[in-house]
Amino acid sequence: MKLRTVRVNNRKRQLELETRSGRLFPVPFSKLDPRPTLDDRVAEAYVDRELASEAITYRLESGADGSVHIDHALDYNRDPGYLAEILIHKLTVEASKRAEQSGLSRRELARRLGTSVPQLYRLLDAANTRKSFVQLVALLDVLECDVKVAVRPRRVA
Repeated sequence: MKLRTVRVNNRKRQLELETRSGRLFPVPFSKLDPRPTLDDRVAEAYVDRELASEAITYRLESGADGSVHIDHALDYNRDPGYLAEILIHKLTVEASKRAEQSGLSRRELARRLGTSVPQLYRLLDAANTRKSFVQLVALLDVLECDVKVAVRPRRVA
């Protein structure tokens, strides 16, 4: 996800990251390192092209600087799409481990799953985010694993 702009909101004590789609993700100063203070305010903040426009860099009046990646803002704001992506990544890592432990060839796994070997490799690729929860559950079922989804209240920290 690419960033368009960043605004410093001293009144709310937060950075406001705006994506190219126009969505706004606030990140409070308390989550930054180094942390801005009343005596050491944010002097400059910009979308960092060196970080592929996926992060912002800010500089304090003291000269200290820090960066905030969009993933940090998505995690802080509990973005549903980001949380789903993390869950799929965890399932993919687990499926890869189980596939290695199973001793089954990729061809046999693909046959049991009813798909092609290249599609199986895409399912097992942790960097590939274009896969469905259903596909991963089916793969884990072929690997003789039960997948349980638990919903419980979040612990307040």
